[in-house]
Amino acid sequence: MAGLSRARGLTPFGQRVRDLRRARHVSQKDMARDLQISAAYLSALERGQRGRPSPVLVDQICGYFHIIWDEADGLRRLARLSHPRVVIDTTACGPDATELANRLAEDINDLPLEQVKQMLAVITAET
Repeated sequence: MAGLSRARGLTPFGQRVRDLRRARHVSQKDMARDLQISAAYLSALERGQRGRPSPVLVDQICGYFHIIWDEADGLRRLARLSHPRVVIDTTACGPDATELANRLAEDINDLPLEQVKQMLAVITAET
């Protein structure tokens, strides 16, 4: 079983928006109407079928949910990290980094979720 199949398509930003919306019992249709965007776009954004949202839309969502300070910064950070089709330029890196990038591209869908979390922990501990 593919480790990431349960969360396929979701981006960190899309998951967070979905969680905020559900916690406040707001439908996609109502939220989209209030933000003056289409419900189809909001749905695609939540499901990771659109690129990262614009900073303006992220700020509108923060305002919509009355999110400020650190929580707003966190949502902005998730938006920056939520491009569903990543391109990695390894021209300035060594062969190991290039191999890693290519292996991730090939095998990301088959990695167990726990392994992905471990890799994220390693990367975030170093930044």
